[in-house]
Amino acid sequence: MRDKKVYILLTDTGTVFTRLIKLYTKKPYNHASISLDTEMTEVYSFGRKTAKNPFIGGFVKEDVKQGLFKHADCVIYSFTVTEAEIQKMRRYINEIEEQKESYRYNFLGLFGVMLNRPLRRKKAFFCSQFVASVLNECTSIEFEKPLSLIEPNDLMAISSLQLKYEGKLAHYPTKNIKKKSVPFRIIPA
Repeated sequence: MRDKKVYILLTDTGTVFTRLIKLYTKKPYNHASISLDTEMTEVYSFGRKTAKNPFIGGFVKEDVKQGLFKHADCVIYSFTVTEAEIQKMRRYINEIEEQKESYRYNFLGLFGVMLNRPLRRKKAFFCSQFVASVLNECTSIEFEKPLSLIEPNDLMAISSLQLKYEGKLAHYPTKNIKKKSVPFRIIPA
């Protein structure tokens, strides 16, 4: 059984909406995504469906080299999963992607987080709730609080995560993300 890496990507895009969220959370990152590859070509989350309107949201396959991500600050963590676990993740995500028109962004769930009251809605997630759901369904990672209360920065507390990169997402060195000649910090394994 070969081990695979999965990546948790936390970002701050600097938009008005994210600045409002940061005022409340007082945390550096306010969006969570999960990537199934180091090049960040398979990045999934629940978020904006269009860059200009934060209120039209749902399941998204994110292109981290364009749009709001071009100037985003980020932190990237990795963790090891088995081949069986990554296949479960792919199936779980693919099922949601195939039905993405019936899934919604869980705006009400954000109020549940603010009030510390779990608010589960059928076929609705916010970003960190989705990432936590993928991990909970497909790996041995379990959370101490309801998934509908998981905030992006809660994901950093997972003990098996290894910090891989912190800085501008555009500077993350991959084949697919345009590299720039500026310093960046890769955290060795």
